[in-house]
Amino acid sequence: MRLDDERESSNVEDRRSSGGGGFIGGKSIGIGTIALALVAMYFGVDPNVVLNMGQGLQGQQQVAPAAQAIPQDDTQAKFVAKVLASTEDTWGEIFQQSGKQYTPPKLVLFSGSTPTSCGTGQAAMGPFYCPGDQKVYIDLSFYQEMKTRFNAPGDFAQAYVVAHEIGHHVQNLLGTSAKVQQAREHARNEVESNEYSVSLELQADCYAGVWAKHADAKKKLLEQGDIEEALAAASAIGDDALQKQAQGYAVPDSFTHGTSQQRIHWFNQGIEKGNPSKCDTFSTSI
Repeated sequence: MRLDDERESSNVEDRRSSGGGGFIGGKSIGIGTIALALVAMYFGVDPNVVLNMGQGLQGQQQVAPAAQAIPQDDTQAKFVAKVLASTEDTWGEIFQQSGKQYTPPKLVLFSGSTPTSCGTGQAAMGPFYCPGDQKVYIDLSFYQEMKTRFNAPGDFAQAYVVAHEIGHHVQNLLGTSAKVQQAREHARNEVESNEYSVSLELQADCYAGVWAKHADAKKKLLEQGDIEEALAAASAIGDDALQKQAQGYAVPDSFTHGTSQQRIHWFNQGIEKGNPSKCDTFSTSI
């Protein structure tokens, strides 16, 4: 990616050297614990750990540690800040064209664990978006995990991860996330509930593609091989690929993020069409 001359977003909180924070009495963790449990399961963490943790935090408000400025020599953090700035420009313009105002999220860099409005975020969960505080959380060690465990290296693969989480923020702003949460609560069974989750995740993939299309059209940020990097990442973190890697076989009824083929399809849909309205993952069986 050609980001050398691009601006860095000011909406980055660097908590990596600030410790884990603490708790004070008050507010419930609200929505998000279930979502975190799904993410935990997705990356091989027992979801009951997250659910129990969330229940234990009822009636408590988490206090985030103080954020620090990104060190000048931290190229990876600065890269993430530039990707975030690019998503701000893209979605700000798209929202404006439809008569809406885009409120950018904060992106939190952390190491190991950190307090969130959705419970304690942990590195083992992978990157995630918390709708309760409208923040994206990422431990940058995940990028090494992508390279070594998922065989998905490359700067654009890393950018795709950020853009996917920003896609969840867009869904939150548009009210899609709330509608899906309500639908999942009224689902007839776990399989149907999982299908709603898959559609939500695939739409975030499509939105990541929309960002890439607009960013490249406006500033020519993409280089040869970038799209292939993102597609490799999408393929590597499909539910079927992850389950086969972990246990040797896939269980489709338990999928929560979509297959490798589905994730590739919807990222391609976003980058080919460049239009969020073409990201209707809820009314198609692909």
